[in-house]
Amino acid sequence: MSEELIPETPEQETEENEAAEPIKQRKNGLYPGVSDELAENMKSGWADTELHDLAPIPQAEHTAARRAALSARFPGERLVIPAGNLKTRSNDTEYAFRASTEYAYLTGDQTQDGVLVLEPTGEQGHQATIYLLPRSNRENGEFWLDGQGELWVGRRHSLTEAEQLLGIPAKDVRELAAALAEATGPVRSVRGHDASIEAALTDKVTAERDEELRVYLSEARLVKDSFEISELEKACDATARGFEDVVKSLDKAEATSERFIEGTFFLRARIEGNDIGYGSICAAGPHATTLHWVRNDGAVRPGELLLLDAGVETNDLYTADVTRTLPINGTFSPLQRKIYDAVYEAQEAGIAAVKPGAAFRDFHDASQRVLAEKLVEWGLLGALTVEKVLELGLQRRWTLHGTGHMLGMDVHDCAVARTEAYVDGILEPGVCLTVEPGLYFQADDLTVPEEYRGIGVRIEDDILVTEDGNRNLSDKLPRRADEVEAWMARLKG
Repeated sequence: MSEELIPETPEQETEENEAAEPIKQRKNGLYPGVSDELAENMKSGWADTELHDLAPIPQAEHTAARRAALSARFPGERLVIPAGNLKTRSNDTEYAFRASTEYAYLTGDQTQDGVLVLEPTGEQGHQATIYLLPRSNRENGEFWLDGQGELWVGRRHSLTEAEQLLGIPAKDVRELAAALAEATGPVRSVRGHDASIEAALTDKVTAERDEELRVYLSEARLVKDSFEISELEKACDATARGFEDVVKSLDKAEATSERFIEGTFFLRARIEGNDIGYGSICAAGPHATTLHWVRNDGAVRPGELLLLDAGVETNDLYTADVTRTLPINGTFSPLQRKIYDAVYEAQEAGIAAVKPGAAFRDFHDASQRVLAEKLVEWGLLGALTVEKVLELGLQRRWTLHGTGHMLGMDVHDCAVARTEAYVDGILEPGVCLTVEPGLYFQADDLTVPEEYRGIGVRIEDDILVTEDGNRNLSDKLPRRADEVEAWMARLKG
């Protein structure tokens, strides 16, 4: 294959070549067909809507730098990174599309079916090309007859517009699979997003080589650039407003269910961002002891606690991940406060351990030690010492999970990074992670006093490693028990 994967082809020529292709009609549609007169009528009378002199998207400078680093890591190899395709929800309806993290990270684009290709220009360097769906064809009626035509799902950017916005040469993705099937030379691809691209490359790639690419792209996101940090700040600020919305509407949740809380936060996420970054955990009462309670169909009762774990995802796909445990009636009971204060103390110890040069595991160990001390102090582990409890991991019956994870475009960001670069790695400025200790006393746990059973508490914040320590990006939400109560009283009026 030549240096350019596909010869330059004007969009108009592509449309003419496909003009004769029939548009598949939906079975049981009310119109049996299209008359020649209607087909001809629909071809004309439309204004030119091409957009001109578009400014690059805000992150274009950063995505270019990311592609340059990727190019340097894999010289002489063709790299293929797909956005992914629509996924069917039921029959002919689809889930809302969310571009693959790797693709969005490298391009800033979020459109379905897109593919980024880095074509080697020799032993060093690559030519990046983004392959996208062009504007809907008006000559063959695609724009109004096809289920993904622009009159059905909205206008797409033209390839020329995409080039201006993204700063990457753009071509028609419908020609890419055939071209890749003829490609020669070493190829790596990110798997799991586009079956047609994978089929075209099936005899050219290996699982091991593709995994190396995926791991590299995961580790590249460990340290955030200035654009990413600003997006995470934006996500945390919007999330704080979402938590305030929930507190203001707790009376309505009491009259309905946890779903009112879920819907209330989702409204904020859609107003200020793209979506929620993950399924919101709106766990009231004993549901708070289930770590990922996302059914959100339970009762919201005064006197119990609400564990709300939720995050707004920005329009550029960076998500917050914040948890607060709130007394539904606005005031902690003495036992609830005792457990809450223990988790708060553990979180304080964990946050203090987040700093450049520290081991990633340090904040987890610091939080777990505090929780183990409290469990021993409360007599829940017999005569064992704190050191023995930690050695045997016995505190995990009630702490259950790790104390945090990387955060970014994925709520559990950088998940396929090498262990030595992640959990066994060293923190440096620009890393963003969560610190989220918790205590969970299951409703059927006979090893604890009855009054503990059904109480779950987690406190989670998003922490950025700075040059001289750390910064809590989600500090607009109170954490100390008395501050939480005062905040709730103020919001409830």
